[in-house]
Amino acid sequence: MPANNELIDTLNQIEKEKGIDKETIFEAIETSLITACKKNFGTSDNVKVVMDRENGDVKVFAQKTIVEEVSNEFLEIALDAAKEIDKQYKLGDIVDITITPRNFGRISAQTAKQVVVQKFREAERSKVVNEFKGKENDVLTGIVSRIDRRNVFITVGKTDLLLAASEQIPGEQYDFNQRVKVYVTEVKDGNRGPLINASRTHPNLVRKLFEQEVPEIVDGIVEIKAIAREAGARTKIAVISSNPNVDPVGACVGSNGMRVNLVVDELSGEKIDVIHYHEDPKEFIAQALSPATVLFVNVNPDDKTAGIIVPDNQLSLAIGKEGQNARLAAKLTGYRIDIKSYSSAMTDMYAEEEAKDASADEVYAEEYDDIYDEEYYDEEYDDDYDDEYYDEEYDDEGYQEPPEV
Repeated sequence: MPANNELIDTLNQIEKEKGIDKETIFEAIETSLITACKKNFGTSDNVKVVMDRENGDVKVFAQKTIVEEVSNEFLEIALDAAKEIDKQYKLGDIVDITITPRNFGRISAQTAKQVVVQKFREAERSKVVNEFKGKENDVLTGIVSRIDRRNVFITVGKTDLLLAASEQIPGEQYDFNQRVKVYVTEVKDGNRGPLINASRTHPNLVRKLFEQEVPEIVDGIVEIKAIAREAGARTKIAVISSNPNVDPVGACVGSNGMRVNLVVDELSGEKIDVIHYHEDPKEFIAQALSPATVLFVNVNPDDKTAGIIVPDNQLSLAIGKEGQNARLAAKLTGYRIDIKSYSSAMTDMYAEEEAKDASADEVYAEEYDDIYDEEYYDEEYDDDYDDEYYDEEYDDEGYQEPPEV
C-alpha cells in the first residue's frame, strides 16, 4: 500500500478531538486486513499484516515455523531456507515472509476506511456510556427533543435519554423544547447504541431535588431517612438533623415554603409532606400519618403491624382519599397500619370485654359443675337410699322421712 498521509492525518485528528487511541485503530485495521486478505486471495497461510504507524504503508507476511523436514509448505520452512533469510534463525523460530498480493493497496484502503468509521462509532458509543455511567442515579436537566408515541426523548448535550411512558408522571404533558429534570436510572450499551433510561416517577428524584435546594442536606446536617411516593399525587419524606439547633423540617420547607415549593413546581404540583423521623416506631408512625392527629399507637415489631386510634373527626383525614395517606405512611414506616376512630375502638373494646366476661362465666360454670359433681354427688349414697327407703311401704300417715345421714 503506498504512503497514505491522509489516513494518518485523519487518525491523528480523531485521537486529538475524540480521545480515541490511535494505536487501537491501527490494530483493528491490521486485524480486518488479515480477514480481507484470506477472503480475497484465498490464502490459508498464517497471515500477518503490519501497518506502518508513520506513513500508513501496509505489508502482508506469511508466518512459517522453522522445522528440519517440511510437511506443510504453507505453514513450515526448512532451516536451510530460513538461514538464507537470516543466519540467526534456529529450529522452532517463526519466519515472516513477505507475500503482499497485487492490488492489495486498494483493498487495504477500503478496509482501513471501514474500520476507521466503525471504530469511530464504537468509540463515540463507549465515550457516551462512560460519561453517563458516572451520572447514573443522578438528576439531569434536558430538553424535550422528540415524542415517539408515548415515549419522550430528553436531549442532554448531544445524547438522548429515554423517558418511557411508565416512567412519566401521570397526567403530565411534555412540549418540544421544554426544559425538564429527570432521574437517570440505567445506562447501558445497546445493539443500536447507548441506551440511557430516565424517570420522573422514581422516589429518588424527590431526594435529589431536595439536595439541590437544601444546602443543609448537602452539608450532611439534615438527612432524608425515608421517602414514600405516589408520583403525581403525593410524597412523604422523613428527615432528621444531626444538629439540635437545626430544625430538619424547617430547613427543607424553607422560608415561607420557598424551598419545598421549588420542588413541588418541578414535579407539576405534586403535594409533599415533610415530617420528623423518629427511632421510636410509635412516634414515627404518628408523624407519618400527618396531617391527621393520632391518639394512640400500638405496634408489634415482630410482624411489623400497628394499630392506630384517631379522633372520630380525623378518621377520613388519617386514611386519606382512596386510602392514600395511610398507604404512604405504611410505605414510609414499613409497618402495616390499621386505623380506627375513637368511638369504633371503644365499641370494639367493650365488645371484647363482654366476650371475655361471658367466656369467663362459661368457664366458671363448667368448673363449678365439675366440682359439684365430684364433691357432692355420691353414687353410693344414692344406692343406699334406693335400697333402704325408696321401696319401703308408706304408713297410713303418709311418707316416712328417712333418717338423717
